[in-house]
Amino acid sequence: MQLVVARIGRAHGIKGEVTVEVRTDEPELRLGPGAVLATDPASVGPLTIETGRVHSGRLLLRFEGVRDRTGAEALRNTLLIAEVDPEELPEEEDEFYDHQLMDLDVVLEDGTEVGRITEISHLPSQDLFIVERPDGSEVMIPFVGEIVVEIDLEEQKAVIDPPPGLIDDRAEIASTRDAEAAAEGDA
Repeated sequence: MQLVVARIGRAHGIKGEVTVEVRTDEPELRLGPGAVLATDPASVGPLTIETGRVHSGRLLLRFEGVRDRTGAEALRNTLLIAEVDPEELPEEEDEFYDHQLMDLDVVLEDGTEVGRITEISHLPSQDLFIVERPDGSEVMIPFVGEIVVEIDLEEQKAVIDPPPGLIDDRAEIASTRDAEAAAEGDA
């Protein structure tokens, strides 16, 4: 199975290094020296990583055969794709690869159907499940332990316990001051 593990960004310096936007939880495994990666567009690759280093919080890579800034700039926006065994699991018990989570049914703890995971969005603060509801609308579910209480790969489902208002219009009054103001408005 092929997984996108990074996107090439700008050239860095004059010796062929590029910045990369990492799209894997295991960059040391997928983006290490010697790794051979397919590309999108395919005409650019495959690319073999020669060196990698972190500079000012960014991963910089140099590929075999790319020796100058012009060659590095030509790679900009190329997706790097790794071949991954579909049976391979992450090292941690509570971690999952995106391909394992895609198309899981999302249900509430009582079994009520919410929808199906169609996309996983990796944001700086947390990951989000993009869930398509039966009516075709979408809802975003933060992939955090307080909300996603169980991932059952055998049953192909994700069980959630969302706070009021996340997947429906029933929101709770957030503070006693709001409750008092609402009560005064009724009087």
